[in-house]
Amino acid sequence: MHGEQKYDLGDDASLLLLDDDEPFVRRLSRAMERRGFSVVTALTVMEGKNLVNKACPNYAVIDLRLEDGSGLEVVELLRGKRPDARIVVLTGYGAIATAVAAVKIGATDYLAKPADAEDVMNALIANK
Repeated sequence: MHGEQKYDLGDDASLLLLDDDEPFVRRLSRAMERRGFSVVTALTVMEGKNLVNKACPNYAVIDLRLEDGSGLEVVELLRGKRPDARIVVLTGYGAIATAVAAVKIGATDYLAKPADAEDVMNALIANK
C-alpha cells in the first residue's frame, strides 16, 4: 500500500460502481475505497436502479452495456434524482456514439474500457 492521495470528495463520498465484469468491479471498488469513497456495487441495471432509489449516490461509474440492459437507464434515473451527481460512463471500443449520448442525458464524462482507477478518479473529480 503506497500512501495514496486523499481527494476532496465533498461531504458525500458515496460512489456507485455498476458493471457486469465482477473482477473489475471488485478491483475498482477497493481502489476507490482507498481514495476515500464509500462504495456500493451493482452488476445489473436492476441492481443499479435499486441502489439509486434507496440511497442516491453523489458519484457513479456506470458501464453502458450490461447483460440486462443499458446503463443509460441508470444515468437518467440518477441525474433525475440528484442533478449535481458526478457520473462517469464506461464504454467498450466502438461505442463512442453511445457514450456521447450518455453525456447528453447527464453523464459528466466517459472513458473507454479498459479504464484504471486513476483514469476513473480523474474523470470523477475533474473540474469539480
